[in-house]
Amino acid sequence: MPAPPAPPAPPAQPAPTSRYEELARQLTGIGAVKRDLARLLPPDCPPGSAAVLTLLDRHGEIRLGRLADLMAIDISVTSRHVAHVADRGWITRDIDPGDGRCRILRLTPAGHALLAEVGARYTGALEKALADWSPHDIDVLNTLLTRLRSSF
Repeated sequence: MPAPPAPPAPPAQPAPTSRYEELARQLTGIGAVKRDLARLLPPDCPPGSAAVLTLLDRHGEIRLGRLADLMAIDISVTSRHVAHVADRGWITRDIDPGDGRCRILRLTPAGHALLAEVGARYTGALEKALADWSPHDIDVLNTLLTRLRSSF
């Protein structure tokens, strides 16, 4: 009596990815989350403008060069973002008393109000998207993201 046929070989498994490859993949996916959140911005406030306002809110009054450093983009690009938000009255560009060639950038009350509106939109979207997450899971995510940011 002939031997029964051998069972088919299991499908080839892809090579396991390292935890850092998986992290890189997940962080790339975060870009999609950021793009979805950016869609919540008012039409006249593109992401670059929102970044200017957020950084001024976080760091207080600063010079254009420092803002460009914080944004990690060329000063000419930063200058265009600054012109956009200044034209809408969200910031002022005052002469630096210590160096008349430079400008000090400051949020206006309208800029603070826009940031509050954007923050409320973002918070609402996150609350909706993460409604089925436990408070503990959200706290853990916040802790880990804070830790990740401080590692760079």
